[in-house]
Amino acid sequence: MAPSKSQAQTLLGKADKKAISSTGWFSSSSSKFEEAGDLYQQAANLFKIEKQFKEAGDAFSREAECREKCNEQAESANSWWNAAKAYKRGYPDLAVQALVQTVTLLTKTGRFRQAADREKEIGQIFLQELQDIGKACESFERAGEWYAQEDANATANQCYKDAADLYAELERYPEAVERYEQVANYSLSSNLTKYSVKEYWLRALLCELAMNDTVTARRKLQGYCNQDTTFTSTREAKFATALIEAVESGDMESYTGCVYEFDQITKLDNWKTSILLKIKRSIQEEPGLT
Repeated sequence: MAPSKSQAQTLLGKADKKAISSTGWFSSSSSKFEEAGDLYQQAANLFKIEKQFKEAGDAFSREAECREKCNEQAESANSWWNAAKAYKRGYPDLAVQALVQTVTLLTKTGRFRQAADREKEIGQIFLQELQDIGKACESFERAGEWYAQEDANATANQCYKDAADLYAELERYPEAVERYEQVANYSLSSNLTKYSVKEYWLRALLCELAMNDTVTARRKLQGYCNQDTTFTSTREAKFATALIEAVESGDMESYTGCVYEFDQITKLDNWKTSILLKIKRSIQEEPGLT
């Protein structure tokens, strides 16, 4: 005897039949797909209750396809997003695929702010679940551009900063520096964000040192001090100056000492610790650049 179907499976079967049924004299293909979409949605929600998230995502995806056949772009985008939320519970690859469909429909209908939200989600999945830093960079960049277009500049800059951090991890330092400087320039324009500029400039300078380019690092440091005269007296600027001098002279003891001193007052985060170790290795490999 065959095992009995759950209510969700029964509804899914009805939805499948409705979606492939022929259209009668008094009904349209549009109404057929609308009814099938409603059934897929009901099945998906029941699968979620049963914690069958793959099945829920699949049902929401089929709902999305039905909505699109009815030319309901907004409803289809929402269904794809619901599919992505279900797939996030253990199926990150499928979640990305569903979010890509969502973004495509949102941009097609000019809803770029919402598209940016979903693209940012894609970046987070690539970063946290799939460990694909390159793809995460691309998504954060794209999200940043769309936020900027919609005048959501603070959110755009957070995406650009996230992308810059990842570029540095990939050792794509020129791109990282460009983004840090872009975010710093925006932050200078507001009293609310001006305090964070010193952090972005320090990160940019560390990227220059990771490229063994003390000449550019000195030039940029002077430029930053000219842009904001208060930067000169900050711990970040003094730290960067000491690092440049230690790298130029190949003085490992001085380098280690100023890193230790900075860490005692301002705890180094993982990003800074990682790049400072890379710079330290470059001193060991090539002591004394002057």
